[in-house]
Amino acid sequence: MDILSEMIGSIRLGRARARRIKETGSWGMRWDAFAGSGFHVVLHGRGWLITADDPPRALGQGDVVLAPSGARHGLSHVPRALDDLPPGDMSGKPQPDGHADFEFLCGAYHLEHGQVHEYLLSLPDFIVASPDDGDPELASLVDLLIADLSQAGPGTEATRSALLDLLLVHVLRGWLRTHPGPDWPLVRDPAVVAALRHIHREPHRPWTVSQLSAVVGMSRTAFTRHFTGRMGKPPRVYLTGVRLSQGARLLRETDAPLAVIARQIGYSTEFAFGTAFRREYGISPGRFRDGARTAPVVRNDRHGQSGSTTTTSGFTVR
Repeated sequence: MDILSEMIGSIRLGRARARRIKETGSWGMRWDAFAGSGFHVVLHGRGWLITADDPPRALGQGDVVLAPSGARHGLSHVPRALDDLPPGDMSGKPQPDGHADFEFLCGAYHLEHGQVHEYLLSLPDFIVASPDDGDPELASLVDLLIADLSQAGPGTEATRSALLDLLLVHVLRGWLRTHPGPDWPLVRDPAVVAALRHIHREPHRPWTVSQLSAVVGMSRTAFTRHFTGRMGKPPRVYLTGVRLSQGARLLRETDAPLAVIARQIGYSTEFAFGTAFRREYGISPGRFRDGARTAPVVRNDRHGQSGSTTTTSGFTVR
């Protein structure tokens, strides 16, 4: 599995939510950091993306803003300081009919268990895709998502998640085309990048730190220092996270017995897998699987209302 597909699989563990928002006159809103990925799609008008560290960025119709790892940010009708923006009102109140100065889609994958995939953490906090970037399929996806949000019917849950997945993939592919480089964009250490490739391609292998350091041509001590410095965690801890992330994906997407999944991701027994999973996710593999199967996606009617509310640490999407 390539790293982009693996990343999308990890995001799919979260609940997909989206809703359409209209603003007129003087407006602005802020979303605090959360565990997951969020996006905005400008449908009409002009506004500004406000972040903590970079200058405000103008947004126009068709622009897609992706927050790969759920970083704190805001939108506004004029450039403003992020702390001056009020919290976003995502309570699910009906949107007004008729014309609005600014209209956009707001969506998120919120991870209730586990952590944001390391690949997403290696990307910039914000990626903006424009219709001028030469990806006509992205505009088509936005049209399909708008239509899907305006109606409900058989298969809505499947289409909604699939469209959000495709939207993320196209934004990331476009960014990677214009930013060629290593597999992990913000990881500049070749030895660490090589180790990441080995880990993600073969997480089931009984890797030791000595084996990983040998395959990248470094001493064990130097490799551990480099890896921990670049990734923020030791190699063994990182490997465990990758294995359990793949285990969570298999729990959600397959009916394979726990013992089979355990072997597929490098654990010798179901008990060892279950113990590690509970430590990482705070829930047993069985309960995680049951919860994933009953988790709803957003259900919006044509007025922007939906049937349930979820709080996503800043993205409270009804």
